[in-house]
Amino acid sequence: MADTHKEWLEQLEAQSKAKQESFMTGIAKKLGRSRVTEPPAHPFRGAPDFWRTFQWPLEERIERFTEHFQAAGGNVERLNNLADVKSFVVKLAGEMDARYIVRQQESELDCLGLEEALPEAHLSVWNSDPSENWKVRAAEADIGIVMADYAAAYTGSITVLSAAHKGRSVSLLPTVLIAVIPLERLKTRLGEILIQFDDRGREELPAGIHFISGPSRSADIENDLTIGVHGPGIVYALLVG
Repeated sequence: MADTHKEWLEQLEAQSKAKQESFMTGIAKKLGRSRVTEPPAHPFRGAPDFWRTFQWPLEERIERFTEHFQAAGGNVERLNNLADVKSFVVKLAGEMDARYIVRQQESELDCLGLEEALPEAHLSVWNSDPSENWKVRAAEADIGIVMADYAAAYTGSITVLSAAHKGRSVSLLPTVLIAVIPLERLKTRLGEILIQFDDRGREELPAGIHFISGPSRSADIENDLTIGVHGPGIVYALLVG
């Protein structure tokens, strides 16, 4: 019985391969060329050498990032220092009448003193209270504030890493996201950012690596575009320095 079953499977495989050959030969004939039976040569792997060294000067990085991020529906502000960041957040919170704000537990954000500057808002610092349901807190927030770990000018994207003190929900769940980007973290190419994770090795990778290129955008099969379904509908990138 086993031999008969094996023979039957071999016949099915032979028939399948014959159909594949006939199908591919038919395509080649219609294209007016012979069948390609050997894999093509790949003399180059990965990015070419010129791309690995390609760099824009700082002002062009700022210009290109702004252009690309805004093209995706995001907002970009150029600020001089963290004091300007504080003023921007306070002004935006006032305009929105924001009641709930959540931010990462980062030293740069600690220095802003937003708790004192926004006494009427409930401002929470991620993972500062073990009894708090932080996903719920982030979901009800009007504004989420994060420090960007990197940004890429060529793609107009922000990179935010996850850790115990900087959960991804801060950038994912609030209505409005504010990402603070120190200019020294603004790179030309995404490859400059990714190579750093390769260098760290598997054991040193962060809990999450998130790329943000403007507000959440979703479209169904009829191309009906909706903003803010799977993330913040408004995103501000604050270039600082």
